[in-house]
Amino acid sequence: MTTRTKILGTGSFVPEKVLTNKDLETMIDTSDEWITTRTGIKERHIAQDGENNSDLAVKAARAALEMAQVEPEELDLIIVGTLTPDMPMPSVACLVQHALGARKAGAMDVSATCSGFLYSLSVADKFVRCSPDMKILVIGSEVLSRRTNWQDRTTCVLFADGAGAAVVSGSQGDEGIVSTHLHADGSLWELLTIRGHGTAYPLDGKKGCQYIEMQGRDVFKHAVKALESVAFEAVDASGWTMEELDLLIAHQANIRILEHLRERLSLPKDKVFINIHKYGNTSAASIPIALDEANRQGRLRPGDKLLMISFGGGFTWAGVTVKW
Repeated sequence: MTTRTKILGTGSFVPEKVLTNKDLETMIDTSDEWITTRTGIKERHIAQDGENNSDLAVKAARAALEMAQVEPEELDLIIVGTLTPDMPMPSVACLVQHALGARKAGAMDVSATCSGFLYSLSVADKFVRCSPDMKILVIGSEVLSRRTNWQDRTTCVLFADGAGAAVVSGSQGDEGIVSTHLHADGSLWELLTIRGHGTAYPLDGKKGCQYIEMQGRDVFKHAVKALESVAFEAVDASGWTMEELDLLIAHQANIRILEHLRERLSLPKDKVFINIHKYGNTSAASIPIALDEANRQGRLRPGDKLLMISFGGGFTWAGVTVKW
């Protein structure tokens, strides 16, 4: 029987501090109505001073490990999808490995922006298919608030902080990851970028290059097209139809993208998971936070057909199907 990669447990964590649209009204020229109408976001969670990416990742990881009934010492590998590490080195994954006491686990970060969790989950899937006994912790974690220009109202209303995690291992049943699909187009990098902190744009160069820069209309156009394409690709490769799908978890970037996508895929509202109003755009943490919420709310039952899709800077986009 074919080995599949089964999700044994999920977890998530967001910082305690909440920044509402009303709060933003006092900071920049915007309004709750403007933000809600254009993005669907009502509030977002922001890391406080001294609260780092790895701190969020560890808390999400512990919740996932507890659900999976897996001890840190049993982990063989830790993969963290992130674009906002604590520091250039060591990786967030190494800091998580140390904090958890996962002494035998390898550790690495994956940089694929908002697609970071699905890229990381795809990497874990390949390891498990080769070595079914492996237990792998996959995390998406971000502190985007520290890469956000709080004077730029086109971006600062969008981004936020959080972490989500999943523990995976091999299964000989038919449950687990069915297919994974990864894509990228580096020719469009300037449409969504953070240039600072790299060797091409050192921080002593152009002022402000450490912040997110986005050409929103162009990003929207490419995001909708890519998400629709990878959704059909993943469902077709799994031998499913859209009508058979039980739940879609898409990257929570913008309510207009989600609604446009739902219409293009002809899915009813109850089959599309949405929590952007509570968390904003948390990049690589977006999908695993939503996955954990859906799991804990009972939205996923044994045998359910789940599709996860993402799109982010790079550009990168990805799709993963799972039989729960």
